[in-house]
Amino acid sequence: MDIREKVEKALDQIRPYLIADGGNVKILDIVDNSTLYLQLVGSCGNCPMSMMTVKAGIEEAVRKDVPEITSVISLNSEEKAISTSV
Repeated sequence: MDIREKVEKALDQIRPYLIADGGNVKILDIVDNSTLYLQLVGSCGNCPMSMMTVKAGIEEAVRKDVPEITSVISLNSEEKAISTSV
């Protein structure tokens, strides 16, 4: 399984919660097999709680299943970068 597949599998654990709130997450890119760029879409993209979603939900799921990822950078629909280190 390549790193993108591992990340997708990790994100699949959090997706039901995002979808229930009218949103989702998609991978934009994985650079050097360590930096994950993603985008929150739907209502999650504009949500004022998006930073918490990235930090407490997405980052935790990725950290648990894909330790190779050391940084998570999220671009929401307003193009504000949310960067966290894993």
